[in-house]
Amino acid sequence: MENDQVKIQPEYQVEEKKQNYEKYVKGMTPTHNLWLQMLKAFLVGGLLCLLGQGILNFCTGIINMDKETAAAWCSLSLILISVLLTGFNIYPRIVKFGGAGALVPITGFANSVAAPAIEFKKEGWVFGVGCKIFTIAGPVILYGIFTSWVLGLICWIVDMVKMFG
Repeated sequence: MENDQVKIQPEYQVEEKKQNYEKYVKGMTPTHNLWLQMLKAFLVGGLLCLLGQGILNFCTGIINMDKETAAAWCSLSLILISVLLTGFNIYPRIVKFGGAGALVPITGFANSVAAPAIEFKKEGWVFGVGCKIFTIAGPVILYGIFTSWVLGLICWIVDMVKMFG
């Protein structure tokens, strides 16, 4: 019967453990300065947009491209820069510093596609890079293609109704 008894701790020991745990949690929980985070996000996002605008101005002004071609080259250049920075492990540091500001759509999306592929490269080209490259981007691409197909079908039906109606 002695082995079945529960060992009860004195109340002061329980309270002391609670206080020590609360101190530990408070010490480990990161504190955030909202205004500083917003400033960093604004600066990083602004610099990325400034880079894009600079590429666009270079293409339209110096190289003399039309606006559509320049916009395509600007997008491709930003994607290439983002993937290269991800590959050299620089983009994650930019994201850590700038937070949401580094998630400007095209550069953030390129990073989200490249990062899993780089992370799983050790598993090989087929099962690592080939499979994991679409971990995050796959659903976005899938739903984008599906939505464009549905909208294309709706437009086709509307055109058929107009033509025969």
